[in-house]
Amino acid sequence: MRTGNTKTKSITKSRMKTKSLGNSDLSITPVGFGAWAIGGSGWEFGWGEQDDKASVAAIHRALDLGVNWIDTAAVYGMGHSEEVVARALHTWPGPRPYVFTKCGLRWDEQGYVHRSLRADSIRRECEDSLHRLNVDVIDLYQIHWPTEDLEEGWTAMAQLQKEGKVRWIGVSNFNVEEMRRAQVIAPITSLQPPYSLVRREVEQETLPYCRSEGLGVIVYSPMASGLLTGAMTRERAAKLPDSDWRSRDVEFHEPRLSKNLALVGRLREVGERHRRPPGQIAIAWVLQNPAVTGAIVGARNAKQVEGNAGAAKLRLTDEEIATIEGKNVNEPELVTTT
Repeated sequence: MRTGNTKTKSITKSRMKTKSLGNSDLSITPVGFGAWAIGGSGWEFGWGEQDDKASVAAIHRALDLGVNWIDTAAVYGMGHSEEVVARALHTWPGPRPYVFTKCGLRWDEQGYVHRSLRADSIRRECEDSLHRLNVDVIDLYQIHWPTEDLEEGWTAMAQLQKEGKVRWIGVSNFNVEEMRRAQVIAPITSLQPPYSLVRREVEQETLPYCRSEGLGVIVYSPMASGLLTGAMTRERAAKLPDSDWRSRDVEFHEPRLSKNLALVGRLREVGERHRRPPGQIAIAWVLQNPAVTGAIVGARNAKQVEGNAGAAKLRLTDEEIATIEGKNVNEPELVTTT
């Protein structure tokens, strides 16, 4: 199996600052490549048809621009995403990026997904992912979703780490109570929660807990699954095919769609000041939260990568953040009398 890339062709890369991920020795760029959409169609949470050549080109462009980690999962495309990632790394002439993947979601022949954190299931998933990714070790292995078998699953993850099959272990979609239960068994390196201007629930308890515990945080869907890119319109949302899971997402339907498109308008307003697209502004907003280590940014082609990578170096002012969030920083505080 392949553990690194020995090809020596020179690559022109844009340097990005990196941050340590939790308790690990991994130092990651603010933006990582998200490989959910490149899994394609044919399963319950697919994104519709996808060209594998375009997927490989997207990964290569992200690495060329300085991104140093890829996040995928066994369930994405029922193993197909991991296979495409392996294909991209095999033909990539530069240094090998970190590869993160996830377990705990299994699928049947019809592509319907169920959760399992049984120890034997996790071990089998790990072996399958190692094979599909064509690597000897997974840099960060994550439980995709919690179940009632959380303790059994996390114990199995810790054992895989001791055996050297995975370097570091993390969780995804866990709340504070679930993370505390896992921490009793073995340290958590990182959490992967959903976080965007559309989904801010984790600001209340989850992100403060991660910061206080020194856990890394790599957020997913910072552009709300394409909703905040600026490319999504009312007409396009209405025409999403049945094979695209977003056609069933409430955020892409009224009454929420109008509110979300108004948010895109504010992102576009701020983006015009920086000559950046709305999606970059949405990513930059997420990255300015001090608890966030990095953001998983999906792309289906090289052009999308180029439109998003610049968010890693963009800083927003307090006034711009207020504009994005629909606030007016210059508005005087309302004083009431009794």
